[in-house]
Amino acid sequence: MAGNNRLIHTPEGVKDSYNGECRKKLAVQDKILDTFYLYGYEHIQTPSFEYFDIFSKDRGSVPDREMFKFFDRDNNTLVLRPDMTPAVARCVAKYFMDDHMPLRLCYLERTFKNNSSYQGRLKERAETGAELIGDDSEDADAEMIAMVIDSLRQAGLKEFQVELGQVAFYRSLLKEAGLEEEVEQELNQYIENKNYFAVEGLLKNQSMDEGLKMAFLKLPELFGSLEQMQEAKKLTANPGALAAIERLEKVHSILESRGLEAYVSYDLGMLSRYQYYTGIIFKAYTYGTGDYIVTGGRYDKLLVQFGKDTPAVGFVIVVDQLMAALSRQQIDVPVTLVNTVILYETSARSRALWLGSYFRDKRLAVQSMKKKEQVPLEDYKAMAAQRGMRNVLYLKGDGTTVTAMDTVNGNIDQIPITAYEYTQGGREYNEIFDHSVSQRKACEQSHGDV
Repeated sequence: MAGNNRLIHTPEGVKDSYNGECRKKLAVQDKILDTFYLYGYEHIQTPSFEYFDIFSKDRGSVPDREMFKFFDRDNNTLVLRPDMTPAVARCVAKYFMDDHMPLRLCYLERTFKNNSSYQGRLKERAETGAELIGDDSEDADAEMIAMVIDSLRQAGLKEFQVELGQVAFYRSLLKEAGLEEEVEQELNQYIENKNYFAVEGLLKNQSMDEGLKMAFLKLPELFGSLEQMQEAKKLTANPGALAAIERLEKVHSILESRGLEAYVSYDLGMLSRYQYYTGIIFKAYTYGTGDYIVTGGRYDKLLVQFGKDTPAVGFVIVVDQLMAALSRQQIDVPVTLVNTVILYETSARSRALWLGSYFRDKRLAVQSMKKKEQVPLEDYKAMAAQRGMRNVLYLKGDGTTVTAMDTVNGNIDQIPITAYEYTQGGREYNEIFDHSVSQRKACEQSHGDV
């Protein structure tokens, strides 16, 4: 029995999606993709598995231990795609090597990470995102952030924040400090967690300029408005760090011209686990989820590893996290769900099938179902109610009369099939039967919103 139970369960970190939940997820994905298309982005698809080297440590992607690895018959090491950005970079280098104009690409894919399920993180995630290849301008950075904001608004979110950081600021300070790799990794963790005291303790015994040490100590506090970011200019004379702040200022100015500045905040202590980021980075947060719903940034040195030396910036929306947020914020996602089942006996089949076509021609979703003799009508009504369908239209005998049953209020109406402008064998039956407009409206009202 235990073995049988195992067959119907999913492994840790994955989930099924079905019925209305699945329809809503697809609808949200479509809205996001439509936003990308309106910005001029073209769809791209990459394989679900790639060679291991595409995502190796040298690429700055996902740690080895978080990849699902396997071997093909030629003993090549393959991995289920853990990260879309290197996959897109590989694809661009292969097919657009000699194209020196900006490329705008978008996708809807699944990624696979063998990580902990802490905070509800899934090992298989639906992700939709965009990449702008070949443009190193602040305008490209601002376009990414604008697309994030527009996409989340189109998905239905009203309250969210996009936090902008600059890894170039931090890395410029690190380069100046000349810390050992182990110390750097420890410092990264403390700064990202905004642990001021741990940073202070770590740097206490490090030999470096006191002004530089103060800059590191201030990093966990450098978040909020652009004005607070500008205060960072007073902490260092490092040219790379100052250029990073100036880049943020330029992006902010463009976002202001788009009227989007209210959605944006800043955090110079923001770091990323993806080491291929080289400049601006960002994450989007909202209520109802313990993790970010968007992550992205500039990666100007990734494509050169695949042989194409060109800048790039992009982001990914974690659809599963977004759906969780929409649900917990009680934000409805309008979808067309089946609201009516047409139930018929064998003798009424032709009229029932026509009735189904009648509604579908009007873009109304209905199910057609042959009634089993041994199954009571009440069971079909109960099934419809359980599955969220309000109307049962029952055709028996010759099907000339439709019994319309409302599963919510219990109303039952008898409607002649001719009220639906019944056509059979090329003949129009409504020319024989004269029904008033009011009668037709009444029958369609009894059918309900399908």
